[in-house]
Amino acid sequence: MQQYATQMEAAKRGIITPQMQTVAEKEQLAPEIIRQRVAEGTVAIPANIRHTSLSAEGIGMGLKTKINVNLGISGDAKNYDLEMEKVDMALKFGAEAIMDLSNYGKTNTFRTALIEKSPAMIGTVPMYDAIGYLEKDLLEITAQDFLRVVRAHAEEGVDFMTIHAGINRRAVESFRRAGRTMNIVSRGGSLLFAWMMMTGNENPFYEYYDEVLDILREFDVTISLGDALRPGCIDDSTDAGQIAELIELGNLTKRAWERDVQVMVEGPGHMAMDEIAANMKLQKRLCHNAPFYVLGPLVTDIAPGYDHITSAIGGAIAAASGADFLCYVTPAEHLRLPDLSDVKEGIIASKIAAHAADIAKGIPNARDIDNKMAQARHKVDWDEMFKYAIDPEKARAYFESTPPADRHTCSMCGKMCAVRTTNMILEGKKVEFCTEK
Repeated sequence: MQQYATQMEAAKRGIITPQMQTVAEKEQLAPEIIRQRVAEGTVAIPANIRHTSLSAEGIGMGLKTKINVNLGISGDAKNYDLEMEKVDMALKFGAEAIMDLSNYGKTNTFRTALIEKSPAMIGTVPMYDAIGYLEKDLLEITAQDFLRVVRAHAEEGVDFMTIHAGINRRAVESFRRAGRTMNIVSRGGSLLFAWMMMTGNENPFYEYYDEVLDILREFDVTISLGDALRPGCIDDSTDAGQIAELIELGNLTKRAWERDVQVMVEGPGHMAMDEIAANMKLQKRLCHNAPFYVLGPLVTDIAPGYDHITSAIGGAIAAASGADFLCYVTPAEHLRLPDLSDVKEGIIASKIAAHAADIAKGIPNARDIDNKMAQARHKVDWDEMFKYAIDPEKARAYFESTPPADRHTCSMCGKMCAVRTTNMILEGKKVEFCTEK
């Protein structure tokens, strides 16, 4: 019989769980290092006891930067088959986490199939699902109703949940004084803010936080403390509302750890490049080095249709400065529900950002695949290059779309390829262009 309720409890008791062992092997670190970091909260291993298909991943200090893919149906786009194709796409390209953000109708059928299928971590935002699950309008929902949805998601096998517990009355006061341009852009945060204002009550996830933790502990669900007051434009970044909520999240982090519940903290948002590093350090300081999960940050507000790029720029800086987990952003951000092509573009951009950051952070062996790619390019071995590419199919398709006369070059430089020329000289060969056929 299992002697512990959560990964954190096991770690505190000196037990190396199978999940810790799996993470240690993936990260090429000693299991004891993983155990110590889980015990202190600087690494989280989201692993619901009912998610039997899971291949555990670690998020946090000294580990590879992980990425998350958002998907799910809405009232305007209800194609569950398409969403499952997006799941396949996410798994194909190595996303470590998938968040089901469905907010229409009875979503548990899709979510149950997703959890049964996916080796990646599964996350949700119970607040999104509350209205459809409970079949009540927002004003009719009680605090205990919200907790019922949290329990339902935990029982289904969800590994981590975004809970917007930090937007309490104190944080709301700071937000209202700040006079933001974009106000609240978090969907869950806006719903809670509306509920609080309409009912006059405290945020139920804050008021009944201990009850939330009891549910999460029962199934070993990691709490991802949502940033309801994240900036929705660069003009709002690092303002009083964002920082006030972050202070609350730091306190909530410690309360969760006291109950052996693992924690991640969510962060901005939209933010100018020169603010990102400072924000990462501030979050780690205020939230006791808990793993940090960022959406972007998007470094400019003027690129609809290209926000996977604005996000990848910010995500690379954020992760290199201490963030541990990147939520992908697709070209469809701010415009519509992403299609399959958008999902692929978002995943690749986020993977590039995460990998670039891992190199900058000196993550063990992060450079190995880059070195292999460099060696393949040195040999002008195209098949070997495609093998190490993040997206081999696209790389091969580009190469073959304009095939060179000599396969030892590409169509951009042809026989004037710098690599080919240098290799020939170093091999003692003569380089001639006019006489070569």
